[in-house]
Amino acid sequence: MQKGLDTCAKQLGITIDREVVPGDTLIAKVLQQASSKTLPDVLMLDNPDIQQIAATGALAPLGTYGITGDGIQEGVVQAATYDGELYGAQPVTNTIAIFYNKDILAKAGIEPPTTWAELKDSAKKLTQGKQYGFAFDGTADYEGAWQFLPAMWTNGGDETNLKTPEVAEALQLWKDLVDSGAASKSVVTWGQGDVADQFKAGRAAMMLNGPWNIPSLSQEKDLNWGTATFPVNKEGQASVAPLGGEAWTVPVTGDDAKQAKAAEFVKCLNSDDVAMQFAKDRSVIPTNLELAKKYAAEVPEMAAFATQVATARSRTGKLGEKWPDTAKIIYSGMQLTLTGQAPAADAMAKAGAQ
Repeated sequence: MQKGLDTCAKQLGITIDREVVPGDTLIAKVLQQASSKTLPDVLMLDNPDIQQIAATGALAPLGTYGITGDGIQEGVVQAATYDGELYGAQPVTNTIAIFYNKDILAKAGIEPPTTWAELKDSAKKLTQGKQYGFAFDGTADYEGAWQFLPAMWTNGGDETNLKTPEVAEALQLWKDLVDSGAASKSVVTWGQGDVADQFKAGRAAMMLNGPWNIPSLSQEKDLNWGTATFPVNKEGQASVAPLGGEAWTVPVTGDDAKQAKAAEFVKCLNSDDVAMQFAKDRSVIPTNLELAKKYAAEVPEMAAFATQVATARSRTGKLGEKWPDTAKIIYSGMQLTLTGQAPAADAMAKAGAQ
């Protein structure tokens, strides 16, 4: 991250004073600073949080400074747009896909799954001893909701109505994997970092996770891994996963000259050269779709993620500021089913009534 900041600071002839804030306290601090008009000149936000902060009037519309979403993945632009105005510019993104242990699958004569039926069958066959076939994050938090979205969205489920058969079928997939023993019952307490640890230790033949794990996976010299897009349930479906990552915004500070300079800085961070630098250094994907194709060709291990990003969706694209409340219902319903407290068909309704 710092390398990209330094590149743009040098280009613009400015000095950067960077303050790092823990993720779990960031929004509270931003809201407090917004009310006291003490926000920094440039503010980085997780993309689902942009609309919430923009709604307070704390951010300047980037269109004022000639910054647009032209050529950028549609879901990324949706996440950064509030009331018709673009408030965040995101150079790179991430998503989640399937990682698989090439050696374990080859020994079993199994190809990476392309359908849910194959996923369940392969994961069951790959489960033996202390090795599970598949690992995922089923925790009662936003990470758990984030990991459920590929199954829900790929199957045609929608966050605007969680009580549909499509959502229930996605929840049943998670339940079937755990009930069959192909996934550990401990997934209800495994965060994405724990899932990666299971995979690295050879205790999971496949996992659902993000490209931020690639640097640590690459350090495991005996681990021969590959990636694949999330499988579909039925023929004709497209694999759809959520978009992650952070966007750069220009807070309203009252200093027009500084805001203009901040916008230049944001524009620089979203240039092709810096975006490609971020992508390669951080194992993420450029949000510019043409640049993403070039990146996939240059970095083959990221090709599955680049493909996944092309069809990926923003978590706030339809619900905007209401997304966090819906995410809580999603992960609560998921936990109710995985712990046997409610069947998949009733779990989301029960979670919403709590």
